[in-house]
Amino acid sequence: MTATSRAERDAQIIACDTGGTMTDVIVVDTDGHFSIGKASTTPHDQSVGFLESLRDAFDYWGIDFDAEARRLLPGVKASVYSGTAMLNALITGTGQRVGVITRRGDEDIFIHQRTCQSWVGLSYQDTLHHAAHHYPPALVPRRLVKGVTGRIDCFGTEAIPLYEHEVRQAVHELLDDDVQSIAVCLLFSYLNPAHELRVDAIAREVMQERGRAVSLHLSHRLVPIAREHGRLNTVVLHAYAVEPARRQYDAIERQLHERGFQHPLLVVLSHGGVANIRYPRLHESAFSGPIGGLLGARYLAQALGIDNWICADMGGTSFDVGLIMGGEPLVRREVVITRRLFNLPTLVMDTIAAGMGMYVTVDPITHRITLGPESAGADPGPVSYDMGNEIPTVMDCALITGLLNPENYLGGKIRLNVDKALRALQDQCARVLNLDPYYLAEGVLQLISSTLREHLRTTLSVRGFSPADYHLLSYGGAGPLLVALYAEDLPFKGVATVPWAAGFSAFGAAAVDLIHRYEKSTTIFIPFGADATWKLAMGQRVNAVWDELEQQARDDFAAEGLPVAQAAFRPLAYVRYGAQMEDLEIRSPVDRIRSAADMDRLLEAFEQHYERIYAGVAKHERAGFQILELGLEAGIPKVKPKLVRRPLQEKEPTAKARKGTREVYYRGRWQVATLYDMDALQPGNEVVGTAVIEAPATTFFVPPGRHVYMDEMSVLWLI
Repeated sequence: MTATSRAERDAQIIACDTGGTMTDVIVVDTDGHFSIGKASTTPHDQSVGFLESLRDAFDYWGIDFDAEARRLLPGVKASVYSGTAMLNALITGTGQRVGVITRRGDEDIFIHQRTCQSWVGLSYQDTLHHAAHHYPPALVPRRLVKGVTGRIDCFGTEAIPLYEHEVRQAVHELLDDDVQSIAVCLLFSYLNPAHELRVDAIAREVMQERGRAVSLHLSHRLVPIAREHGRLNTVVLHAYAVEPARRQYDAIERQLHERGFQHPLLVVLSHGGVANIRYPRLHESAFSGPIGGLLGARYLAQALGIDNWICADMGGTSFDVGLIMGGEPLVRREVVITRRLFNLPTLVMDTIAAGMGMYVTVDPITHRITLGPESAGADPGPVSYDMGNEIPTVMDCALITGLLNPENYLGGKIRLNVDKALRALQDQCARVLNLDPYYLAEGVLQLISSTLREHLRTTLSVRGFSPADYHLLSYGGAGPLLVALYAEDLPFKGVATVPWAAGFSAFGAAAVDLIHRYEKSTTIFIPFGADATWKLAMGQRVNAVWDELEQQARDDFAAEGLPVAQAAFRPLAYVRYGAQMEDLEIRSPVDRIRSAADMDRLLEAFEQHYERIYAGVAKHERAGFQILELGLEAGIPKVKPKLVRRPLQEKEPTAKARKGTREVYYRGRWQVATLYDMDALQPGNEVVGTAVIEAPATTFFVPPGRHVYMDEMSVLWLI
């Protein structure tokens, strides 16, 4: 496509993924074509990195964004953001000063915490040794946690009335301590919120008397589910980090609106939904950054008709792996962030510190190569960035072995210093070990690939699955570079990547509807052999919760200015056999329980799902069934990228796709690799290794003996 025709393109969707190192923006036009922009992440003000990456994306279409923004942005129908704004506030301790009101006797809850918090997030070695276990620092200082007398019991009945004078005193003391927000979490408030509502009313009275207002956050509105400590952590997360994150979101939205964008900024939620940044439960966006790729994989899986994928996202700091099973990602209802447990439904990603920015050093005692766990990030970045870092990284190793083009990194916007990277690796590693620096650099790439390979194998094997049942999808800026190495010896059904791999998480953020997710704890038991009357009575209790959650969804959509009439609702139930410790999420086959037969259909769906996971011999229907939590997914369609099928061309790539040759160091020797332009490849083309397929934001290495085939969906298959 010529530069003139590119300039005439009409952008339809803008989506962003802000990582720890780079900010990726994907722009999609009305014909479904993508352009990916990259820029360094700017944690202090993420709108800066967002705009720079957006400029970069339009630049690849030959469009001057600053000059054309007011023509382009009014036609954009959706702008979606995923990133680390809230996580950064939690990690760096830059959130609001939070006070907590809980029940009398629980004032030390952040000190004793939950037993498992002494080891979650630790390495495997540290998990084995109790001496290494320690609790993370308290989220809220002890003096800012106030207990008040009162008790709702496990049936939702008031056992002890609320001592209102203690509430008044607690609010006064917290205001005297200059808190900026107050989190309220009382026992069993998800069954009966009367005490929390009264605390809210009294606190507002006190604030009015004192002429000072702070935000109030009630657990039954934000997290109406059991698992007490995780519920409190989640309410505090909301009180602590939502406002700093919202300021980041507001800054991005303001920059877009000033340039003519006419819609609210949308943000990806941890469970895979998308919401307006004014969404009242915005804490659900805390873990949105890494999951965009899973959403993109689900969208691609539907287009390709392939249900089972293991998805591998490699960037500068981490290697994130997730599963698509039966066309859907896995959801974990309790997640660990900064070694703390939160009741926050999140798509499951298994992450290790293994990125291209990891430092390469020599252990002074063992004289063995050590990778990371620290990373150079984007600032100062690898040695080859020539921005102040002197410690070699994995990326510097890939550069000196010829896998990366120093003139084409980020489309040539950053020129990599090969000589400086070579000197650093020579002086700090190769000379110490008396090795050839190129041999050592290739060894580093093989070492990190071995780590990635074992992480893929472990992710499947711990769940009882085999690589032979899955396709591998590799993405992220560094994903295609090493995929041939880390997929080696794993018998996947297929290994694939896409030309937009560098912006795949941003693509995933654009490829999802407006979805909200709601959950509420309950106590429902259907004994073995229960009669129709009992099943119908329990069904009415199920319906009451689903009705409540649906109304909440309608209210939230209306508050966000979204078309409620277009909403679709999918009821969820979390079912287990009686007395078992774990339940399974079931998408209800009926929208409401209107008969005993409807309840039977729900329980049958559970048993079928249970059998797929644990095998039929593990079923235990004589123990009866428990439903301790119900949920609801509410969705409104939004515009999404188009995955265009293109006709197959000749097997041999065109002359335009060939860029020449370059020597690469692989398997202990220098070899000539043919270079290809990834953007110029056509469906039906095959690339035979040894080859390097280059794009402005990613590189795909094809070893000797392997070849790559581009299918009609532009997916690149390593064969």
